[in-house]
Amino acid sequence: MSASVEDVANAMYEMVKEYHGKKNLKALDLTKAMIQKFGEDQVDKKLCKQAIRQLIDSGKCTYSYVGGSYIVLPPES
Repeated sequence: MSASVEDVANAMYEMVKEYHGKKNLKALDLTKAMIQKFGEDQVDKKLCKQAIRQLIDSGKCTYSYVGGSYIVLPPES
């Protein structure tokens, strides 16, 4: 049984929250971390891409373009 998009998206969100203000995470950083966390047999790049899209579309995370493309928490309003 492989991990669901929801599981991976939640784990990515927790990671982005944990590193918020300390380190900017690229999509590749998150993908590598999720493959390491869940295992290659559970998660692939396509699933990670879907999870990232879900985070962006839901507004939980946003892209930041500061010398590269990073996934960050949305700015506080």
